Amino acid sequence: MYEIRQNGQCVLQSKDEHSIPMFFNNLTGINIKGSDYKMYIRHVAREQMGFIPGQISLFKDGVEIRTGTIPDY
Repeated sequence: MYEIRQNGQCVLQSKDEHSIPMFFNNLTGINIKGSDYKMYIRHVAREQMGFIPGQISLFKDGVEIRTGTIPDY
């Protein structure tokens, strides 16, 4: 099970090994850059997914494997 957590709360989870790590990379600016990233954060991450600016963590089977930050755009 993969999860993205923010402030100790699970925001996204899936048993799929690819989608949650991909979302995490999108949210932390690994897959998306520049103005596209700013628009993704504003309109998808914040408005549609419910994330807020700050730290997020990627978990696999309950173990934190990476952390990142959602900027305040």
